[in-house]
Parts: sequence; C-alpha cells; structure tokens
Amino acid sequence: MKDYRTILFDLDGTLVNSEPLKGQAIVFACQEFGIDAQVNDYKTVMGESWLSVTEHFFRHQAIKPNAEAFRQRFKQHYQTLLRRKVTLTPGAKEYIFALRAQNKPCGIVSSAAMWMVEEILGQHELSGAFDCIITQEHVTQHKPHPEAYNVALNKLSATPQGTLVFEDSTAGISAALGSGCDVIAVQHEFNLNNDLSAASHIISDFQQLK
Repeated sequence: MKDYRTILFDLDGTLVNSEPLKGQAIVFACQEFGIDAQVNDYKTVMGESWLSVTEHFFRHQAIKPNAEAFRQRFKQHYQTLLRRKVTLTPGAKEYIFALRAQNKPCGIVSSAAMWMVEEILGQHELSGAFDCIITQEHVTQHKPHPEAYNVALNKLSATPQGTLVFEDSTAGISAALGSGCDVIAVQHEFNLNNDLSAASHIISDFQQLK
C-alpha cells in the first residue's frame, strides 16, 4: 500500500461499532413520538447528516415532532447505549497508535455531533490521539459533499494525494473521493446495503492492515 503522510477516519461504523446503536437510539426516540420505526430504516441514510436522517424517519411516518425535543430524547438514549455497548473495530486502536509512533498526522471526519465523538473517544482513551476532529458543527454541507474532508485537509496542511481516508458508507466514500483522497472502506454487518465499490480496498477490521 502507498505510504500516505496523513490518515483520516470516519468514526461511526469505521473505528467503532456505533451505527447499530445510533439506529437503535433513533428508534427509541421515534417510539416516544409515536413513530413506528425499525433499526433497518436507518441503514439507508447511514453516514448522512442528522437533518437527512431525521427527515427520512419523519417523512416515512408523515409526522413532524419538535426537532430539538427529538434530538434531546435521541441523545439520552444514545449516550446510554454507548456506555453499555460500544466497542472499537478490531485493530483500530493499535493501528492509530502505530501511526502516531510514525508521526503521521491523523484526524476524525464525522457527520456526528461533537458530543458524540468526544463521548466515544473518551471511553476508549483516544481523546488525544487525533490532530484534528471535524464534526457536523464545522461544516455547512455534509457528506456526501466533500466539505468536511476539505476542512480537515486544510487544518492539517495536507494534500489529497498524500492522504488516506477510512470510511464505511456510500456518502462518506463519495465525500472523501470528492476531496481527492484515496479511500479504504470498512465493511460490517450494518452497512451491507451500502455501495463501497468506489473504495480502493475493502477491509473488515484494521488487523488486516498488518
């Protein structure tokens, strides 16, 4: 594999197994607002902006709950699930530490809110492992738009040609490719319906990179 100078990671589903938990938290919140949702409904919008995700669920049930009230209920459910069940993708922590030992700049580029990213990184003692963290608060256009990756490249003074991205969704891969970076996709049970074919390689965990 090419010797990249900079490595960028999506978080949910890429470094941690949080996508099923996020889907479950959305379902729990939906149920409180009278929405009969299923976890599988989340698979079609996985990796997209929070607005796209919620609009998908609300449109499907033809109701419009208060957006902030819904977000707060989701947050409570998601935090509870993260504290109980979230685990790292096998080999992820070792791979990140190996990159740090080589003095390679690393970043997180996520469609999630900053509190979600901080919660997960804190649990796994990775809070100081990244040189930049880009979340939904830092952009106006979300994945599949490349803005988030462009912002990360700029913050790290990195070139697209020298940067490798790890992603797990069609939207994320499109965003990374749109910024000019190479992409490796992480396949897992929750993203089997996502088209990962545009990535240069597909892995199931980071142990395969040894």
